Amino acid sequence: MYRYNFKKITLIFLSTLLVALFLLSCGGSAATTTATTTGTTDAVASASIVDTAEAFEKAISKDGTWIIASLKDITTDKELVLDGDFTNGRKDDTGKDIYQRKIGLYTQDANRNVLDRFKLTAPKLTINSRNASFEYGTFVGDLYVAVPNFKLIDARVEGNVYFKTEEIKNSFNIDSKSVITGTQEVRSF
Repeated sequence: MYRYNFKKITLIFLSTLLVALFLLSCGGSAATTTATTTGTTDAVASASIVDTAEAFEKAISKDGTWIIASLKDITTDKELVLDGDFTNGRKDDTGKDIYQRKIGLYTQDANRNVLDRFKLTAPKLTINSRNASFEYGTFVGDLYVAVPNFKLIDARVEGNVYFKTEEIKNSFNIDSKSVITGTQEVRSF
């Protein structure tokens, strides 16, 4: 029993350490950013590391953070909404804030090699944050994309992907490692 607990504690510690290293490598030099005069959300250029459905819901809200990272599979019977425009702490070539939102369901090592992948299960996930991505994990449910430039990066969607407009669908980026088991179509929602 002692040996089992030691292994479990060691695994949890190493996973936490790897996620912390990942988050440190993703952060910009600024601790916080503020909204521009266009009235967008103030955002903290940090991550939320979550392991419960309640923490995940808070992290994806308009009051959450730009990166949402999970340490295990998460299941909820609630419809989820990724909401709010967040900056990632970096600037583009013209000096403007870069808006981005990332759901990362994985852990990685110091060299950014993906170690573990996790699953998010919900009836529906609506993407309302611009330039959002879903990375290295699996979403079980239907995905509704209401904003342009959504990305799937080495991810799996076990369900359908619905786009609010044809323009939003045309801006969707799915890499060669990602899989969608259902349909991809434009649907009013």
